[in-house]
Amino acid sequence: MSPTLPTKVVIATRESPLALWQAHFVKSWLEKTYPHLSVQLLGITTQGDKILDVTLNKIGGKGLFVKELEQAMSEGRADLAVHSMKDVPMVLPEGFSLAAIGEREDPRDAFVSNRFKHPDELPAGAIVGTASLRRESQIRSLYPHLVVKPLRGNVGTRLKKLDDGEFDAIILAAAGLKRLGLTERIACELSPEISLPAPGQGAVGIEICSDRADLMALLAPFNHAETAACVTAERALSRRLNGSCQIPLAAYATNEEGFLRLRGLVAMPDGSHRVVAESNGSFAAADGLGRIVADLLCTEGAREILKQLAV
Repeated sequence: MSPTLPTKVVIATRESPLALWQAHFVKSWLEKTYPHLSVQLLGITTQGDKILDVTLNKIGGKGLFVKELEQAMSEGRADLAVHSMKDVPMVLPEGFSLAAIGEREDPRDAFVSNRFKHPDELPAGAIVGTASLRRESQIRSLYPHLVVKPLRGNVGTRLKKLDDGEFDAIILAAAGLKRLGLTERIACELSPEISLPAPGQGAVGIEICSDRADLMALLAPFNHAETAACVTAERALSRRLNGSCQIPLAAYATNEEGFLRLRGLVAMPDGSHRVVAESNGSFAAADGLGRIVADLLCTEGAREILKQLAV
């Protein structure tokens, strides 16, 4: 028998502007899809939002953005949590599941500058800000003449630091800027050849307690099959390599004439050594494709990089 759908749900969300946009987006979808459903938001300030003076790889990684939301669900204060998929740890705690992944926004990284239109235009010594080792390693590899410095905070905070002259350019997720109505701040979107995206970048995911069959049924229509397959392949690659904020790792899957094309990258943070690999596979075998490309990366030398980073 099909589970009885709930009449009320509470969405746990971080309180950053982008997280709230995503939570309101899911809330609006739920209210439109289920007109008689009562939907409320529960705003939570996570540890990842509180600690802004240290890069994520030094304070525990992206799990700091979801732990308090999961606690709210386990305590019954919330029914589901809305996340940027690139912030979701590759292995969820026992008792939690991803119920659905929505259609992807632009997955690319965005180059943001008030004076320059492309990284190629930046002069030697120009300062580029990013909070991501993945972005840092790729910028350092292609543009060794640039200075890369850490940049934390929400989107507004990062843009203000750029506007105040602390940086010549910053790298942000294009999806976040577009969702916040800040498309005009993008000087250019970086091609995957310049900056391969993070696993799940641009996609919104919904997490629930694993025993909530009613919520799984409620959220099933939100799931976008193509996006879910792409993100599944990307996360499988990262999981195979124990990917985290401590590792400059990228994974990006696309639909190429009905088949998944998955590209992966592992690099040293300073850009001195990077390995890339790719393969194609079926949508139905997305998880296996991720493992295959991870193993190809290891064959090309990723394992040696990972060993150095573990020291």
